[in-house]
Amino acid sequence: MTERDVLIIGGGPAGLSGALVLARARRSVTVVDAGEPRNAGVDHMHGFLTRDGMPPARLLETGRTEVRGYGGEIVEGTVARAEEGFVLTLGDGARLRGRRLLVTTGVTDVLPDVPGLRERWGREAQMCPYCHGWEVRDQRIAVLGTSPNSVHQALLLRQWSPDVTFVADTPPAGEDAARLAARGIPVAPGGVRRVVVEDDRLTGLELADGSVLGCDAVFLAPTWVPKAGPLTDLGCETGEDGFVKTDPTGRTSVPGVWAAGNVVVPSGQVIMAAAAGAMAAAMINADLVEEEVARELSVSKSRPTSLA
Repeated sequence: MTERDVLIIGGGPAGLSGALVLARARRSVTVVDAGEPRNAGVDHMHGFLTRDGMPPARLLETGRTEVRGYGGEIVEGTVARAEEGFVLTLGDGARLRGRRLLVTTGVTDVLPDVPGLRERWGREAQMCPYCHGWEVRDQRIAVLGTSPNSVHQALLLRQWSPDVTFVADTPPAGEDAARLAARGIPVAPGGVRRVVVEDDRLTGLELADGSVLGCDAVFLAPTWVPKAGPLTDLGCETGEDGFVKTDPTGRTSVPGVWAAGNVVVPSGQVIMAAAAGAMAAAMINADLVEEEVARELSVSKSRPTSLA
């Protein structure tokens, strides 16, 4: 069985950032990655200082090269099971053991059941205004009322375009309606039947009454489901939303287990996930150092004292 100082499950920005920090700290580290990044359908990522506009695949390729350059190992595969003692069984039956574990498995975006929407996800259909608002500035934007945060999302997007329409099965009322009106955002009631596409480009939304709302981009808040299998296997405490509870450094309720990135904060941008992975890695290394110091002190105390 392969034994390493640290095992990292998930090779996205958080996992690779953590691996880079640990490898540079001269820790033996293995990253297990399934090769299914959350932003696989996106051509370019934004808001990452010095990496703005870079294709996500290139970021991961560059990150893997940097990690390997310091002796880190990347294993392509899935984790079938995580056991006490930080033993991982991979999908192909291989087994790995680590002294510490960092989980950066991310989240699944569950979209509403609107025909055609999944095919446009990561293209004209997006979630984050800060990631993609600039690219659709001054265009026709529709915001789907899919969550309690959708009104806030629409209010934000008005910063990028004067043509924002809120689309919801049930029109907002009370304070939400007043806030939308204050930003000049009309409401199209009745929900969405399907996405309208022409020449491989989203051009509108067919509404419940059969009319078509012309738009160039759609924003929505999907339902977030954490890929928390390893954390669940190990008994890490989760909140009511199903996401693992951590302290500010990523430490979970199970000693020796850290989590970082979208598996903890699903709304975090790429740069935030990378920062969280780096923070967790530094704390993991410090934790290992303390364990090693304690072990050496214990050995020293157990040695017989020689008499002069």
